[in-house]
Amino acid sequence: MQQGIQKYGIPLGLYSDRHTIFRSPNEKLTIEQELAGETKPLSHFGKAMAELHIEHIKAITPEAKGRVERLWKTFQDRLVIELRLLGVKTLEEANAALPGLLQKHNRKFAVKPKMAESAYIPLDPSINLNHVFTIREYRQLGHGNTLSYNGTIYTLAKSAPFRFDAKTTVEVRETLSGEVLLWHQGQALALKATEKPERKSVATKKASSASPRKPAADHPWRMYRNKKPI
Repeated sequence: MQQGIQKYGIPLGLYSDRHTIFRSPNEKLTIEQELAGETKPLSHFGKAMAELHIEHIKAITPEAKGRVERLWKTFQDRLVIELRLLGVKTLEEANAALPGLLQKHNRKFAVKPKMAESAYIPLDPSINLNHVFTIREYRQLGHGNTLSYNGTIYTLAKSAPFRFDAKTTVEVRETLSGEVLLWHQGQALALKATEKPERKSVATKKASSASPRKPAADHPWRMYRNKKPI
């Protein structure tokens, strides 16, 4: 999809089924999501669609997505036979034959749209799709602007133009290439792996045992002990 957007632009809407790839299975927001200002739970894919302002329409009934299902059935039946007739035996041969088979299919079954103009919106050049199609998680900053993600401690690679308070909830994004970023106010801040900062232990003095004190000679306790019984 990322390559399609780069080539054709941003679609106005996307129609899909209700697979958990496209929607979040959780109906309630987590505390981290509420602190981040989210209004409804979304999957990673749904967050990318929302950021690109693409309307995501989820089909509820099988009839609603019938055209796509019929197309898959046509491909499963027709393409298998076509590939067999061409003598295709390997994946590489199938990939080489696929463009020609799709052109043959479109010549026979494709229908011209009523409006030839493209409904795609040009992609804003300031949008970096590598920062949009990401895995997104929330973390809490610790001492020294550190955070833990997938078992690794990260900190800011460079000084940030923002001031982060301790225990601030931030969004961490992992790109498709594996780069880990801190996303804040629409900006991607580079992170680097680091060691967990050690807390300085504060030395405390142990209370020393008090030396025994002897009561004075005229203390009532001595007078009581020295008193002979009658």
